[in-house]
Amino acid sequence: MSERRPSVAALSAPMVEALVADAEILRLGVSRSPCGARIIDGGIAARGGIEAGRRIAEICLGGLGRVGIATSGRFPRWGTMITVTTLDPVTACLGSQYAGWSLAEGDFFALGSGPGRALWAREKLYEELGYRDSADHAALVLEVDRTPPDSLVARIAEECGISADRLTLILTPTSSLAGTVQIVARVLEVALHKTHALHFPLDRVVDGIGSSPLPPPAPDFVAAMGRTNDATLYGGDVQLFVTGPESEARDLAEGLPSSSSRDHGRTFAEIFTAYKGDFYAMDPMLFSPARVTVTALETGRSFTFGAFHDEILERSFA
Repeated sequence: MSERRPSVAALSAPMVEALVADAEILRLGVSRSPCGARIIDGGIAARGGIEAGRRIAEICLGGLGRVGIATSGRFPRWGTMITVTTLDPVTACLGSQYAGWSLAEGDFFALGSGPGRALWAREKLYEELGYRDSADHAALVLEVDRTPPDSLVARIAEECGISADRLTLILTPTSSLAGTVQIVARVLEVALHKTHALHFPLDRVVDGIGSSPLPPPAPDFVAAMGRTNDATLYGGDVQLFVTGPESEARDLAEGLPSSSSRDHGRTFAEIFTAYKGDFYAMDPMLFSPARVTVTALETGRSFTFGAFHDEILERSFA
């Protein structure tokens, strides 16, 4: 994939600065780490909120996507929907939003997502995308409930090729309102990641839109993680618009929904507990939306597979 891709760092930078400028009304905390990096607290000591999560999700998309919140009649009780659209779904979702950077030091572990990943760009995925960003600043989103060690913060800046004072880390615990929103806003990214896993050529994905119900946050980590995953696994809806043969669009639609997984049918928390907390023992094909429609642009035909499961969402969210 050799076409020129936009700079997710450049596009998201004004959004990061606006987030900092509005930190007080968004109930966010802003501080500097000992090495000079800017730390935005989206739900650890600060309260955060839904609007903060929506804006953090747009930063995670590298300035190439929009996240909307609106009501829907899809489910009787859980009527608030998070909807994601992008200008460039592959760059926004896989080149920026996907949580692909493993960050560990001592007993601290997190997956980094957002535009800073494209400066580091050491994942194999970036070779396939033919993409690497360049900038003198970086922003990463970490789904954590504590601040990373300062030595790790300094290393992140170094690996991005920037000075520490030009690094912004946005911290959003899974159990927080902001964290819940920014995770559920990955519904389109989840579909694109599985599209990649199914070996469908990413350069044939022209556009996409996705939506998932917004669950209430839960103070317990496993319950919170379960609800944010179940929102997409059993309530998520994605439409992709692709080029190429109609038959291949149909095959993609049939393979994408979460129902194609052996683990489908139980809440995420139940599955996670059954595997004794071993996330990597779970079937990776589970991580996809409940329902998927793929439209073949050459013929205009659309193919829909999968179904919503209100009863599982009720068991998970209630």
